[in-house]
Amino acid sequence: MQRFSRAFQLLAVIAAAFGIAGAVHPAEAESFTIEQILSAPFPTQLTSAHQGSRIAWVFAQRGAQNVWVATGPQFAPQQVTHYTGDSGQPIASLRLTPDGASVVYARGTEVNGEGRSANPLSEAKQPKQQVWIAAVTGGEPRLLGEMGCEQEGCEDIQISPDGKWAVWEAKRQLWIAATASTTGVAKQLTDIASNVSEPQWSPDGAHLVAVVGRHDHSLTAVLDVKDGTLEAVHYIAPTTDRDLAPRWSPDGNQIAFLRIGGAEEKQPIIPLHPTPYSLWVADAHTFAASAIWNSGDGLRDSLPPFAPDQLLFAADGKVVFSSEADGRNHLYSIPSSGGAAKLLTPGDYDVEEAVLTADQRSVLVSSNEDDVDRRHIWKVPVSGDSAPEALAKGDTIEWAPVETGDGKATFSLGSTAVTPGLVYQLAGGTRELITKDALPKDFPSAQLVQPQQVILKTADGMTIHCQLFVPKGQTKPGPALVFTHGGPSRQMLLGFHYMDYYSNAYAINQYLASQGFTVISVNYRLGIMYGHDFRVAPNSGWRGSAEYNDVLAGALYLQSLPNVDPKRIGLWGGSYGGLLTALGLARNSDIFAAGVDFHGVHDWSDFLPSWEAGTGSAPDAQDAVKLAFASSPNASIATWKSPVLLIQGDDDRNVPFSQMVSLVQKLRAQHVPFEEIVFPGEIHDFLLWKDFVRSYTATAEFFQKHLDAR
Repeated sequence: MQRFSRAFQLLAVIAAAFGIAGAVHPAEAESFTIEQILSAPFPTQLTSAHQGSRIAWVFAQRGAQNVWVATGPQFAPQQVTHYTGDSGQPIASLRLTPDGASVVYARGTEVNGEGRSANPLSEAKQPKQQVWIAAVTGGEPRLLGEMGCEQEGCEDIQISPDGKWAVWEAKRQLWIAATASTTGVAKQLTDIASNVSEPQWSPDGAHLVAVVGRHDHSLTAVLDVKDGTLEAVHYIAPTTDRDLAPRWSPDGNQIAFLRIGGAEEKQPIIPLHPTPYSLWVADAHTFAASAIWNSGDGLRDSLPPFAPDQLLFAADGKVVFSSEADGRNHLYSIPSSGGAAKLLTPGDYDVEEAVLTADQRSVLVSSNEDDVDRRHIWKVPVSGDSAPEALAKGDTIEWAPVETGDGKATFSLGSTAVTPGLVYQLAGGTRELITKDALPKDFPSAQLVQPQQVILKTADGMTIHCQLFVPKGQTKPGPALVFTHGGPSRQMLLGFHYMDYYSNAYAINQYLASQGFTVISVNYRLGIMYGHDFRVAPNSGWRGSAEYNDVLAGALYLQSLPNVDPKRIGLWGGSYGGLLTALGLARNSDIFAAGVDFHGVHDWSDFLPSWEAGTGSAPDAQDAVKLAFASSPNASIATWKSPVLLIQGDDDRNVPFSQMVSLVQKLRAQHVPFEEIVFPGEIHDFLLWKDFVRSYTATAEFFQKHLDAR
């Protein structure tokens, strides 16, 4: 294998870490268990009431998910719900009623193609996804109705401004329930052809705006609602295009939304095509609309992945939106009447999250400004008349910012390299932990390593960022691992991650380091936060798997380290990381001695009909199928020699379980050593804590057996 040029950061620091005289072998150092490193509660869905000073979030601990609140000025955490056990029933779309008196949430998973919610415990009675309300002062939650939405992340409960009604999407229509209801029977609000989604209440609570999907185009609709009943439907400037992300102005007189082109048949699918978009504003009374901003026609002018969540209608007639026209995802503001757009977040970084402050004159953003492999929170005036204000900085990570309804306090979730996510109050450029007693007493923070930033140059000239986990006290060359995240639109950080799946993965990389493995976590091309051109790299994915060069760069870097035995290198990852694991084993069993593949893709060609619109009529469809297969692990099965551990749930709604079933048959035919763990009823992002524990325990044991970590 030809070695290529590498640009490494912190080599002096790394070399010093390897040269500790008289250090003990990792096996003799103080150790911790997988259960300990996965024992911390993980916070999600931080939100605030529109009035007063109350915030709420969900804590997930050892499989049990519960709602917590905190109220100013003390902001002492208070548990609201009391679900117990490793139930496999997640909580999603947490909302506080405007007065902060109650929490509303969905519990359970979306449904699969058979209309079933996930049942990882194989319960005799089929679980359902339902909407619940609970008073923060205590008492049992009350059922508002069934949900059962149809795709990952589809949970979206919207509470009316007076707090009397909850609306959500289910069965491709909108359903409504009175928050005071004691019957638990929601009623169908809409009966519109195709599907209705993205509901948003008007400020006066008399209307909803929503998106009506029509397969090859979509429409923005205003729904007149009175006493929980739909009275009329009005369409805003209907076209053959696709509308998305409608937003009311603070005074309720206007509606902003994004628009992209409708579906196009008989278009080649191998080349990357731009997705130009425009920003429209409508009169909420006459339903007339016009475009106030249009993107260009190049690839950088395409609709950014963050754009729907970053469209905000602010005070003083300002609309905030995002664009990658300069190569980075930045926020802009523009008058709702049209005019010049003003850049709000200048610099060589990307904005990931954006939420309005209580007065709707500033935006709280999470970005990697001045800290490319972390996240921090900034307050950005919508006017653009002053520079963004850093609300937190340093060797920490912050995400999910929120301001209380009275505008007096700001909060975020946050972590460090040795402490997983918790809830913090931000003030004066620093943060204060409010969930002070949340970490278990035996959580092994003191035994974790500080991952080191490493920057590599790949064979084809791409610059990639990585995190290196070096075992403490290592005195002789040992085994090593390449880790690749899923997505692929993700980024691993220099600390515990802001998504629970990747927080777990970071934790296990720490555990593997404690067991004597050097681990390099590779942020390969196609990931986020390194700019548009990195995320939309040519010849990647099913179009050529160019990102595999980044995996090889990580492996060859490990081979160059004095504490790594180059013959004992493995790799592991989940989802897209599982794909790259399988690709490494199939193409380079000479480099990778073993691998663990969590729910990975193994044949890209199976996905083209569902993932690439117009595949059936595309003139290059046959060539695309050939290219997709050639870019897949299954195409190189003949050179796959190294052992692999395959792990997947058989109710996976992201990667069909058939991908693992088919690969197993091919491995058998090639006499490749493999082990498998199948979780009946489990989905892609495992619901059960015990399934994570079992999977990661098996991962460590598999690598210890095949790479001889001791």
